[in-house]
Amino acid sequence: MRLDKYLKVSRLIKRRTLAKEVCDKARVEINDRPAKASSNVKVGDKLAIRFGQKIVTVQVEDIKENPRKEEAASLYTVLGEVPVPRDEKEEDAYLKGE
Repeated sequence: MRLDKYLKVSRLIKRRTLAKEVCDKARVEINDRPAKASSNVKVGDKLAIRFGQKIVTVQVEDIKENPRKEEAASLYTVLGEVPVPRDEKEEDAYLKGE
């Protein structure tokens, strides 16, 4: 499934167009690599999403085309949520798990 669609159906981001914009601004990584909106998402992938002043890391648990509202949260597991680092060195260290 495309990354922008996954972000929308999992309700991590409300609208697909917004999800595409976030991806185009290089604010999403899949398995520690910058991802485009058209990147494929698979079960087991680790996503790091930069939302304003925080970075949310989730693991993809399931992929469904049209999940119900109640099922959306079961599509991923939140691994962590941290404030945005002050500089790129700190961000790289966090994303590498250091």
